[in-house]
Amino acid sequence: MSNGLQRWDPFAEMRALQKQFFGDEWGLSSASTLALPTTDVYTNEDKELVVEAHMPNFEEKDIDVHVDNGNLVIRAEKHEKEEDKKKKYVVRESSSSFYRSVRLPKHADQDAVSAHMEDGVLKVTVPFKELPKPKKIAVKKKTK
Repeated sequence: MSNGLQRWDPFAEMRALQKQFFGDEWGLSSASTLALPTTDVYTNEDKELVVEAHMPNFEEKDIDVHVDNGNLVIRAEKHEKEEDKKKKYVVRESSSSFYRSVRLPKHADQDAVSAHMEDGVLKVTVPFKELPKPKKIAVKKKTK
């Protein structure tokens, strides 16, 4: 017995349109997914938060990294080169823009964030501040 619910795939309609316009002559897989840069976020021995964004099509000048209201924001935009304007792309999976926002923990040192790019990977490091040690509070008898 079916509950009448169907899973909706928003990309199925786009694939159908793509097939309608281009047919299958381009060899596009019906299971193709949108190629987006991947981002890994992890802590390094609980001393820092590390965000690695795999951005092979971007250069340092294309990338903006900033902290806004407790969020680490990575934004990049690549402007089309003159030689690319002459091409008629059938499929273009190289990204021209990128955006990620990562909520920073309360003990992140927002003033000590650093970022560098190496081999197409942007690595942003956010060190953690040392948390205050627990403080024992003595309970005293109330005096009159």
